[in-house]
Amino acid sequence: MKYVDEFRDEGAARAIAGKICQLGESLQSRMQKICIMEVCGTHTVAIERCGIRRMMPKNVRLISGPGCPVCVTHAGYMDAATELAMKGVIVVTFGDMINVPGTRTKLSECRAAGARVEICYSPETALEIAQEYPSKEIVFLAVGFETTTAPIITLLETALRKKIVNMSLLTSFKRIPPAMIALLEDPEIKVNGFLCPAHVSAIIGADAYRPIVSEKKIPCVVAGFEPLDILLGISGILEQLNKGRAEVENQYSRVVRNQGNMKALDIMSKYLEVYDAPWRGLGVIPRSGSRIKDEFEKFDAQKRFGLEIKEYKSDGACRCGEVLKGKIRPDECPLFAVACNPLEPQGPCMVSSEGTCAALYKYGDGINED
Repeated sequence: MKYVDEFRDEGAARAIAGKICQLGESLQSRMQKICIMEVCGTHTVAIERCGIRRMMPKNVRLISGPGCPVCVTHAGYMDAATELAMKGVIVVTFGDMINVPGTRTKLSECRAAGARVEICYSPETALEIAQEYPSKEIVFLAVGFETTTAPIITLLETALRKKIVNMSLLTSFKRIPPAMIALLEDPEIKVNGFLCPAHVSAIIGADAYRPIVSEKKIPCVVAGFEPLDILLGISGILEQLNKGRAEVENQYSRVVRNQGNMKALDIMSKYLEVYDAPWRGLGVIPRSGSRIKDEFEKFDAQKRFGLEIKEYKSDGACRCGEVLKGKIRPDECPLFAVACNPLEPQGPCMVSSEGTCAALYKYGDGINED
């Protein structure tokens, strides 16, 4: 408990917030608006829950980027998942995917119609079900950033060792650094610094952001999830901007190493290859996805079942795509808290507990007005 308290100390938080205000004021003459983007859903939730937006000076705006893997999974993938479910395949998934809409239906509706959709807490459940029902096809919905990619892909190691042949993965693995670069290349998006994701950074390492800093001259600070972690991360970005620097700072060194988790990186390299992947709201981003290599294609559900995964660019009236880019706040979407809420979500940003819309809906008025 002492460890947690150290990172939630009210006096320390007020002191760091005061420093942030001073740094913001010193930049006022040069930068009337400073936009700091977090690209991690856990950061988004912590910022809203702790009221950190309200602690910022008027010229510092915190904006949320594509930090939730569920939210950036496009509708075409969900169409493929529901198609499998309705064909009699046993679909195994984490719970936050079950209400993500495709273009026609969602997994919860398939299950209500009689399809076998199993919610799990661990990918290992897919292997257990495959062993229990050897005559059935089992597909695990392999969705996630680098944090979950490594543990999910170890399923292939186990399946090969145990000679399990009736399990495959429908992959939608995403890589965060290419998405950060894509955001910076969009002329409609203004980002002055990145609060880098802690969980992802524990896998890929702080060094993974050095190309962004070198190419785009944007400060990147790796921060943890406690209130003081986040405040120190924001302070670190503002200090760099004050000094005219752009560097990678690892403020979460108690967990994150510069080189990352080599064991996780090695297993991903063994089974996966990089490709140009589609993101909901962001389109196709070069080298932003990971998919199963051809030599292991028997575990690739898309190839195994001959699925066509189409990319759809519009979510109708839902403006999740713009929220994911940080172009608008959730409450600027006409559906927010009206037709769209956690009980009746119209888009993935409200479906996932780490979605930007869901976080704002749950924790209230932590919005920094223009």
